[in-house]
Amino acid sequence: MRSILLAATMLAGVLVATPALAQTAAAETPIPAEAGTMPAGKLEGAVVPQAYRLDLTVDPAKDRFSGHVEIEADVKKPGRYVWLHGRDLKVGKVTAMVGGQPVSGTFRQVDPTGVALVTFDAPLPAGKTTFTFDYDAPFGDGPAGMFHIKVGDDWYSWTQFESIDARAAFPAFDQPGFKVPWNVTLRTPEGLKAVSNAPEIKTETVNGMTVHTFGQTLPLPSYLVAMMVGPFVTAEGVVPPTPQRATPLPIRIVSTKQNAGKLNFALEGTKGVVQHLEAYFGQSFPYPKLDQITTPILPGAMENAGADLYNDSILVMDDQASTEQKRTFGMVVAHELAHQWFGDLVTPAWWDDIWLNESFANWMGYRIGNEWRPDLNIGAGALAEGFGAMGIDALVVGRPIHQKIEKNAQIDAAFDTITYGKGGHVVAMIAAFMGDTKFRDGVRGYMAAHKYGNATSAEFFKAMAEAAGDPRILPAMQSFTDQQGVPLVTLERAGPDSWKVAQSRYLRLGMKGPATKWGVPLCLRQSDIRQCTLLTETSATVTLKSAGPIMPNAGGTGYYRFELPAKEWDELIAATPTLSGSEALAVMDSLNASFYAGRVSADQLIAGARSLAANPDSYASGDAVGLLEAMAQRGVIAESAKPQYRAFVDGLYAPQLKAIGFDPRSGAHAGDDPERQQRRVQLVGLLAGSARDAALRQQLSTAVDAYLGGDAAALDPAFFGAAFDAWLGANGIEGAKRLVDKALASEDPLFRPNALGALSGSGSPAIAKWLLDEFQDKRLRQSERLNFVRGVVFTAETRDWGYTWMKAHLDDLLSGGAGIFFGARLPQILGNFCSVAQADEFDGLRAKFAGKSGALELERTIERVRSCGKLKDARGTELTAAIAKLK
Repeated sequence: MRSILLAATMLAGVLVATPALAQTAAAETPIPAEAGTMPAGKLEGAVVPQAYRLDLTVDPAKDRFSGHVEIEADVKKPGRYVWLHGRDLKVGKVTAMVGGQPVSGTFRQVDPTGVALVTFDAPLPAGKTTFTFDYDAPFGDGPAGMFHIKVGDDWYSWTQFESIDARAAFPAFDQPGFKVPWNVTLRTPEGLKAVSNAPEIKTETVNGMTVHTFGQTLPLPSYLVAMMVGPFVTAEGVVPPTPQRATPLPIRIVSTKQNAGKLNFALEGTKGVVQHLEAYFGQSFPYPKLDQITTPILPGAMENAGADLYNDSILVMDDQASTEQKRTFGMVVAHELAHQWFGDLVTPAWWDDIWLNESFANWMGYRIGNEWRPDLNIGAGALAEGFGAMGIDALVVGRPIHQKIEKNAQIDAAFDTITYGKGGHVVAMIAAFMGDTKFRDGVRGYMAAHKYGNATSAEFFKAMAEAAGDPRILPAMQSFTDQQGVPLVTLERAGPDSWKVAQSRYLRLGMKGPATKWGVPLCLRQSDIRQCTLLTETSATVTLKSAGPIMPNAGGTGYYRFELPAKEWDELIAATPTLSGSEALAVMDSLNASFYAGRVSADQLIAGARSLAANPDSYASGDAVGLLEAMAQRGVIAESAKPQYRAFVDGLYAPQLKAIGFDPRSGAHAGDDPERQQRRVQLVGLLAGSARDAALRQQLSTAVDAYLGGDAAALDPAFFGAAFDAWLGANGIEGAKRLVDKALASEDPLFRPNALGALSGSGSPAIAKWLLDEFQDKRLRQSERLNFVRGVVFTAETRDWGYTWMKAHLDDLLSGGAGIFFGARLPQILGNFCSVAQADEFDGLRAKFAGKSGALELERTIERVRSCGKLKDARGTELTAAIAKLK
């Protein structure tokens, strides 16, 4: 699974619904002692499923769907009571077939997370049993369980089951260790298409309904099952045979009607990605067909076996799409399709090993995406994401990549930037240290040993150690996966050709944390001389006989920060424009971190931003003023110095934009190479946003006037975000009303979300209050309304009012039912505050999040806000003075 806006806190769903009826039943009806303790997390295995038969009647236009489910199982522990899962299901009939005789039972949900207890009229003996359930259940409005929305004039339904939402669609033993075959039948209104994991083998009409019968799947856990229904349009083709696969692989791109004609880019791109993945894994695609399906409201993508699901914007495009959109396609599609092997073919035994799925797929997404289209420079994004994760991992509050998960409420919190960003960076670091061939051979050995089964982190580590032939690899890997924190490698000259290196835990100014030691794959570079060593002790001496600035993280692949003496910092900052993009990112991350820790000066921080802005890599140059912008937004840079700060940003980037030219019209720069196109988009965003360049904002606003007036060619979608922000600044509340009406009348996967995002992030108190207190429109989806909250609270000019609104409505925000990301990440929207007093205020929210997946994120947010407040108190005056004196 992949969230496309992970780092930016895309809030597209809410916590699992907490049905009042289920809570009341659980509270009023005690659990019989003979049933044992309710399993708050993993089922103990008293009953082990062997196969499922699902027969569901699905009409997306209705409020509810119904089903008949049969589960063949092996009863290990005889008795009247069976623990399993089912959430918000109205179960009318339960039976168990024992020796050819039915035994009736009753189904009761006993926990809001969907733990259920079936009580049978008579004890079930050990041995083979078939359980049957007849039930109905509500569709969700957001991307969790089986959900439906209206797109244009038509209703569609999709499923999104990771992590524990299959139980909202059917009764199940809903955990990844139970991996079995599935037979799926979907009964739909005539004229609708249906998609599931296996090929459709039979279609017939029965009683006015179309019955879609699918072949039996290969072994799958419940979270990878997929069932989609609607009047879909498709683009179809095959991936030609490869050295790993003797026959063509059927593929389809499946989407809603309005996207017809915009699916061929995804079709052709998918073919290439599959071929690169087969070559890496050394084996054929694991399933008999591949459907790539889109929905407007999933905030990312999901790796259902043979039936991946994506947000529309990831797949729906043509050759004229922006570099950023094509990069997202390459990375996310490669990520999800890598899961077809690493996650689907070989599946974690339990959720505490989900990091391995996601971390490896994240690394593969960037690697294979880069192989597919080297011109897009996709690979450099992996390191950018990893350095971003360090900002979270550097907090004292947090978690390691690999952690024990004992309760259902802890599962969704594992799908965070630590798993994706840090995990992917650690995989890249180990692969670089081992060597690509040895690492790949370790992966192949691991896959072969556990094909169509389950595996653990320990088994993966063992395969890597065997492939490396180096016993130090295992403890080195585990030092990064099994403990929290970011290593800080401090360098001091020990002689003309030698350096003393010491490791410690990186901590921000005023924070205290436990002493920690890692096995750091340390690679230093001077000029073209590179020296690598595994730093397992607190300190060591490294010899490097070369001249020029020292780069303490050669290639940028190391998951660590570094510290240098002032003279060496100045030399490295001066060299930053000529470094590779990945090394430039590593320099800026460590420089920013040093400022946050109270070491490098404000003048050095500004010099670093100036140098990074001159680097030719778009990832590096686009992030040059990232920390300074955050300091401006959070008030560390005082209002009195904001004009000088904006002038500084304008001075950095306006000459660059002038040099490459800018025309907002659609396709005006289509002939440029992808990197140049992306740099232009970044420059426009920085100049129109951070610098508030008046002439550019007027140019963009004029283009929006023409675009909204019917000239679709007046504005390229790559500039939507900056342009709509500028236009709203000029048109105020009346403009907001016009823009929201245009957005909700559209199903365009780029226009609609960009327009709505600009509204919530406008910074206008009048627009913010209108959106959250007054605006009502049945066309606005649940996820879009929640994103209004996110934008208003996160934006500096409206955050105080937005927080007051959020606090007053917090119970409602935490009691919806639309997906994995919102509840676990809701506290992140408070992360733009910056004061010790505000952190103390947020302490009062703990009771609301206790026992929920957002509890950890709240603690992180409190520490982040308090840390920022301490930085403001200690260094705000220094930074403001340094900005104010800029010419």
